[in-house]
Amino acid sequence: MQETSRQKQGPQGQKPDAQRGRGTHPRSHCICSAGCIAAAGLIPPDATLYFDVVLLDVWNKADTVQVSTLLRPPHCPRMVQDSDFVRYHYNGTLLDGTAFDTSYSSGGTYDTYVGSGWLIKGMDQGLLGMCPGERRKIIIPPFLAYGEKGYGTVIPAHASLVFHVLLIDVHNPKDTVQLETLELPPGCVRRAVAGDFMRYHYNGSLMDGTLFDSSYSRNHTYNTYVGQGYIIPGMDQGLQGACVGERRRITIPPHLAYGENGTGDKIPGSAVLVFDVHVIDFHNPADPVEVTTLSRPPEPCNETAKPGDFVRYHYNCSLLDGTRLFSSHDYEVPQEATLGANKVIEGLDEGLQGMCVGERRQLVVPPHLAHGESGARGVPGSAVLLFEVELVSREEGLPAGYLFVWHEDPPANLFEDLDLNKDGEVPPEEFSTFIKAQVSEGKGRLMPGQDPEKIIGDMFQNQDRNQDGKITAEELKLKSDEDQERVHEEL
Repeated sequence: MQETSRQKQGPQGQKPDAQRGRGTHPRSHCICSAGCIAAAGLIPPDATLYFDVVLLDVWNKADTVQVSTLLRPPHCPRMVQDSDFVRYHYNGTLLDGTAFDTSYSSGGTYDTYVGSGWLIKGMDQGLLGMCPGERRKIIIPPFLAYGEKGYGTVIPAHASLVFHVLLIDVHNPKDTVQLETLELPPGCVRRAVAGDFMRYHYNGSLMDGTLFDSSYSRNHTYNTYVGQGYIIPGMDQGLQGACVGERRRITIPPHLAYGENGTGDKIPGSAVLVFDVHVIDFHNPADPVEVTTLSRPPEPCNETAKPGDFVRYHYNCSLLDGTRLFSSHDYEVPQEATLGANKVIEGLDEGLQGMCVGERRQLVVPPHLAHGESGARGVPGSAVLLFEVELVSREEGLPAGYLFVWHEDPPANLFEDLDLNKDGEVPPEEFSTFIKAQVSEGKGRLMPGQDPEKIIGDMFQNQDRNQDGKITAEELKLKSDEDQERVHEEL
């Protein structure tokens, strides 16, 4: 008798089941008349004897293991071979239907190697070729089971055994991660590598289809680095090489998952795991903004948008899986921003720079140049954003720190020109009137994209150094003169 450590606890250790096609349990009547040998003191000579017979078992030395497939799943990822490790449930009975053991009462599957001497010979043979999820009836003659000795008090000598088996999963210690592409979007130009950060949805199940976890139930992607040891080794391997939008099935043997101990109450020890994954997006922390020019205006473009410029642009923003987020077309007016002024996310600001008026671009913005790990209203954390932008107009900006500049040299007698009533001081009204006249006459320009009244008010406050509500000749200084004074002070 061959036993595993579990078999030593009872007949469930050796999994033989030898039910045969021959019937058992029929009662027959046997009559023995003259010629029967009398039993001394019990049967008189020439007595006719009647026997009621119940056939409990029958087998022949030429018998082999009999296998009947009761249910075979439509999808069979692999079949049991010698040296495989299997997990299965079983009910074991004698040929007359008497139950002697069941795995269902133990709270777990029976786990063992096949073809390695851990099982009785008949069960080793009967499990070969099974698919996960398959149900079989296996009948094992006694010489391939427990033979002349039987097993304990539950399996008599010379007993044929019958097992009803449900195979839960199968793997081999030499197995690697198995990949199956379920859907590959066209135009995959980049595949995930170790070090990338990925957002993906998944359904996780055991090999028999039992679901143990799903990101969809939480309405949130699973976000992690790939190939950095943050997830089980099999998933670390299985996600590499995936494209954005790809759906793939990742089958992971237990030695690349949760091993012999399993985890929690849903993943048993030595379980093969099957993940159906949908890759939403991925990026690398070193990624820059990816810029693709969709169209350019037909006329030559000599000037492009740069930091400080005030621009108007239309945009559509979505996630990489096509989920629409925002669009300026919803408001029927272009978006406005001063480039380099931290008015828009950094990646969009970079992507708008260098554009010609009328140009259209596609921008792929990684999260560290967008809304980061926390996301924003309507934007998931760590999301890569896809923009389609069109530059509608551009106004040249002013040098850093300037609110107003003259196109040519400023007036030679600036204070006298500002002092409209020639009383030796310039109140806000005179200051505003003068600046607006300079702009309307094309002699100077204010910082674009801002409220002119506010800018002029800020300019006045800058010149009214004692904050008494008026500017004197002593207070008035051009910014270029102030900057020059600072240089001398530093020197």
